[in-house]
Amino acid sequence: MTKHSYIPRTTNYTLNPGDELNDLRMSDQVRPLYDHVRKFIRDTVEPMSIEFAKAGEGKHDRWSFTPKQLEVLEVAKNKAKKEGLWNFFLPDDETGQGLKNLDYAYIASELGKSPLASETMNCSAPDTGNMEVLERVGTKEQKEKWLKPLMNGEIRSAYVMTEPNVASSDAKNISTTAKLVGDEWVINGEKYYISGVGDPRCKILIVMVKTNPDAAPSKQQSQILVPRDTPGVEVLGPMYVFGQDHAPRGHMHMRFNNVRVPKENILLGEGRGFEISQLRLGPGRIHHCMRTIGKAEKALDLMVQRGLTREAFGKKIAHLGGNMQIIAQARCEIEAMRLMVLKAAKAMDVLGNKEARVWVSMVKAMVPERACKIIDQSIQMHGATGISHWTPLAEMYQDVRHLRFADGPDEVHWMVVGRHELSMA
Repeated sequence: MTKHSYIPRTTNYTLNPGDELNDLRMSDQVRPLYDHVRKFIRDTVEPMSIEFAKAGEGKHDRWSFTPKQLEVLEVAKNKAKKEGLWNFFLPDDETGQGLKNLDYAYIASELGKSPLASETMNCSAPDTGNMEVLERVGTKEQKEKWLKPLMNGEIRSAYVMTEPNVASSDAKNISTTAKLVGDEWVINGEKYYISGVGDPRCKILIVMVKTNPDAAPSKQQSQILVPRDTPGVEVLGPMYVFGQDHAPRGHMHMRFNNVRVPKENILLGEGRGFEISQLRLGPGRIHHCMRTIGKAEKALDLMVQRGLTREAFGKKIAHLGGNMQIIAQARCEIEAMRLMVLKAAKAMDVLGNKEARVWVSMVKAMVPERACKIIDQSIQMHGATGISHWTPLAEMYQDVRHLRFADGPDEVHWMVVGRHELSMA
């Protein structure tokens, strides 16, 4: 063998026109639903969002919604429910729309273009992941008490995992404990960046805890249902993201002080926390990525609009410097991201969540990073206005930048992809 000889590897990524993984078309039966969603966002959600924002002006308690805000939102939710635009994410025909991950990915991209679209159609994180967990592994009693009101859009929920004192990107480090004392789990520990707990409608928490420190590393953790109003559940305050507290939902710093819940509140069984996480995070990461692509689309639309309506130095801004190329590259990046996420969604449909993990990690690492760049470029095209409250861009940037930590930091996902690539050698 010469110094520069190369032996090609056989990988799972070989392009084969007949491969089911490469058929990324939306199914014919879902196309009318997709069109309906787009129309509903344009005709109902967007006008409602303006009314919702106005209804919240001047409120005294930042950690609340005004009665008028809730009224406006409920009217839109009831309209969505009546029109069949409800619970898209659940794959079960009886409880959701029965959509494949691929089909839902197309819809999630549209939901990401409007901040209130997901909630209006009961497809908001973290409720989507929590509902999927309850639907898949919850007992009859757990479903009746918590899944039913969540699916009806009557309450909100939170997923409680990340901790300030350990590297939570490695879930084996989770140190919050749950000990079985008689017929109750007693929970102690500290958590932070727990999204949605500030929302007064949040009624149930799914808490990742360590139940058996002597078991194998992947069998030490469990997930337990904890009602928000349980004694000992203490909210210490909001975590600020780029200086914003994101009230009234927030990302909370919490402490569990001898919190007691019935032993029946455990999900699936002791030591099965990792198993539940994989069930929950695969679809959730796809949803995040497609909603993020929707935000990137919105940023590009704003970039083009600004570039064609403002002039400087005798030219439209779009024609100054390298702005034309920036716009063109943003379009290319969006289409590349879209195809990658659609393929990851299709991999989940064809291979299952576990086997599709490498595809999910690819898009989870790639999409927020590239979408951040597009939003940043749109901000730059807007000048100082881009970082103000006059456009949604600053808030969009904060949201997408934080996704590079949420559901696992970039580095963890690149590690998964790299490790898989090396295993193919």
